[in-house]
Amino acid sequence: MYICPHDLMLLDKDGSMTGHAMKAFNQEPEQCWECYSCVKICPQNAIEVRHYADVVPLGASVQPLRGTDAIMWTIKFRNGTIKRFKFPIRTTSEGSADPYGGKPEADFKDIDNHAVLFTRDTHKGDLSQFIASK
Repeated sequence: MYICPHDLMLLDKDGSMTGHAMKAFNQEPEQCWECYSCVKICPQNAIEVRHYADVVPLGASVQPLRGTDAIMWTIKFRNGTIKRFKFPIRTTSEGSADPYGGKPEADFKDIDNHAVLFTRDTHKGDLSQFIASK
C-alpha cells in the first residue's frame, strides 16, 4: 500500500534488515517531511514520532487513533495532562483516491502558452535570468 509521499517507508519482509520479519521502518529519517501519513494509517498504532515543539513541548507525545469516520489525536503533556482532539476524515476509503480521475491527459505542447495557464495577461519580466531548457 502506498503510504509515504516521499517513499521512505520500507517493509522488511524477511527480517534481514531489522532482525524482525514484517517490520516497517523509515529508511531515511532525515528526509522525512513529518506529514504523519504513516502514523495515521498504521493499524497497530506502532509508529510514534516527536511532534513540533510549538504544539507538543519536549518530553510530550502525540498519538493518532484512526476510526472509520474520524481521527482522534491524543496529546500527553510532560505534566501528565492528556488532551484529545477529534477530526473527521475523508469519505473515500484508504488507498482508493484517484487524484487524476476524470481529468484529461496533460498536453505539453501548450506549456509555454500563457493563455492556457492564465486568464489575464502576465508580466513578461526579464527572462534572461532564467536558464533556457532544451
